[in-house]
This record gives sequence, structure tokens and C-alpha cells, in this order.
Amino acid sequence: MPLSKIKPAGVAAQIRQALKDGGSPEHASGVQWFFKDEIKSHGWYTADLRRAMRHSRREILRGHDFDFLVQVADKLFSGPVLEEKVAAVFLVEKMDARFTDREFRMFESWLDRISSWADHDSLVHCLVAPMVAANPARVRSMFRWAKSRDRWHRRAACVALIRGSRAKMFFPEIVKLSNSLLADEDDMVQKGLGWLLRETAKFDAERAVPYLMKIRRRAPRLVLRTACETFPSSVKRRILARQLP
Repeated sequence: MPLSKIKPAGVAAQIRQALKDGGSPEHASGVQWFFKDEIKSHGWYTADLRRAMRHSRREILRGHDFDFLVQVADKLFSGPVLEEKVAAVFLVEKMDARFTDREFRMFESWLDRISSWADHDSLVHCLVAPMVAANPARVRSMFRWAKSRDRWHRRAACVALIRGSRAKMFFPEIVKLSNSLLADEDDMVQKGLGWLLRETAKFDAERAVPYLMKIRRRAPRLVLRTACETFPSSVKRRILARQLP
């Protein structure tokens, strides 16, 4: 059947089958090493998966509009397999100029389907973060996510600000968000917060270093260690010592 005659669910099913057929069982067994929980994987390398999805996007858009493409991605992200969810992100990545609040709400709904840090970070860093940087009013959602009982929403609150932090945006919001999450005991949230603070420090050290010095006595060690990864050794020692100069 011509692609132009198939509904989004049908196109998503075709992509799922191609992902299953084109994966590597050997690589799939090695993927599990990166995760604490059991992960379903077809064993695709990221570069190969991104290349395949760019080809699929061109094929889909030959016969359908952007809305149809987004619907296909939505169907794909509902699957249990890691590559299916990452494929959904790759189908629409770098198309944020066409995203609206409707897509933002849809991507937010995907957070309820997260199964690992890999599909989480693909979604939030590649799709959500550019939308937040493009429309700062969306930062309000980050504070709502930070109060969620779900670990992936709280991690998303941090990761969604990384693109903006690299442009020296959102520093007051990053401080407020960090303060609200410093007591979080979940390691996935701590790693997300540390990642955000590390990127903030790389691009805005003048403001980030004093803040890290201020919170060093109460911040989790994992957060501080991650935040300091790119600092010179002397600065890193001062922050990690947790002692006043």
C-alpha cells in the first residue's frame, strides 16, 4: 500500500518492524549494561538510528503534512522499546520552529511514558529544551514538574533548562529550581540537576561559582561533583571541600 494511503498508526507500525528487523542482537545485549532496570532494545547505534529516521521523515513528508508526521511520532513514543521512543524524537527533532503549544503539551504527555534516562533525555533535551529557550514563558511548567511525585518529571524540570542555560538565560529560575530540588534523594533527579548546573557553570561561571559555593554544604555530593566537572582543579577543590575559605 502506498505510504500516502496509510494512517499514522500504520506508518508507526512499519517503522517498528524496520527497527526490529534492522537491529543488532549483540548490541542489544550490551545496551543493558548502561541501565539499572531492564531495558527492551533492538540494538541500534544512535547515529544509524538518527540517519534512518531522517530518511523516514523525508518519505513521510512526501505524502503528508507536518501534523501527520507528529502523529506518527506520538504513536512511536507509546511503545516499550528504547529505539522506538528515540526514533519518535529523531523524526521531529530540529523542527522546533514549527512547534506550538500543542506540541509542547503533547511532549509533556510523553513524560508519562518514560522508561529510562535515555528516552527521557532524548525527549527533553532534543525537543522540550529548545521550545523552552524559544519561549521563556514555558519555564512555568518546569516548576510544576519539579513538584511532581514522578522522578522523570522532576528530572525533566532540570534538563529542559539546559539549552537556555548555554545562552546565559534563566539564571534566577535555575537558582530557584535548584533550591527546590537540593533535598531530592532520587539519583536520576540529582544527576539531572548536576547536569544543569554544570552547563550553567560552563557558560556563566561568574554567577554559577558563587551559587555553588553557597549551596555546597547542603547540596548532595553527586550534584556538586557533576556540576564541577569542567572547572579547574583549584575551583573544584574549593567547592567540593564544603568548607569556608
